[in-house]
Amino acid sequence: MSGLDVQAEYWNGAAAAKSFTHPLPLEELHARLAPGAAVLDYGCGYGRACAKLAAAGFDAVGIDISEALLRRGLGMDPGLRLLPFDGRCAPFADASFDACLLVAVLTCIPGDAGLARMLAEVRRLLRPGGLLFVSDYPLQTDARNRARYAESAAEFGAYGVFRCEGAVFRHFSEERLRELLAPFTVLWRRGVRVETMNGHESDVFQLIARKTSA
Repeated sequence: MSGLDVQAEYWNGAAAAKSFTHPLPLEELHARLAPGAAVLDYGCGYGRACAKLAAAGFDAVGIDISEALLRRGLGMDPGLRLLPFDGRCAPFADASFDACLLVAVLTCIPGDAGLARMLAEVRRLLRPGGLLFVSDYPLQTDARNRARYAESAAEFGAYGVFRCEGAVFRHFSEERLRELLAPFTVLWRRGVRVETMNGHESDVFQLIARKTSA
């Protein structure tokens, strides 16, 4: 992964000020996972989703590149299992998890190579038939986002990549999303509106997909 795909300095600096709001469809996860299923929150931030998963009876663990975010989460709930990693290789054996969550993680990895490597790592960690939950940002249609997509397209060579507060993020076309998720079978999907970490209303897609055979 390039430096743009592992922006730990930004997340360490932002840790104290940002709040994350994506809803978690626990009923849909319960319908597809056994009680006590092992679930990895990849890019867990301060452990918001991990806490909800643990309270719902899942065996949840989170990993993140930001030690500041992890410290914040453990300060809020010392019982959470939140671990640091380098953004490249997660500290678990192959096929360790029944499910993996990517909550606003794709948007934080703007490079094609970084996205491919991260999703390959997720597949490595999932058991055969394991589930992937994704909650992330499609291309937005409002004027503010369209302007920043256009401003950054030449710099990054991809429409939907943009700078914000010194970091680089990405929103996804439907075509690009299909390419990324080709090794998975989508089982469930919905659209929701959320408040972003910077206080803007935004469209989000959420889906549950199953790992196909290796």
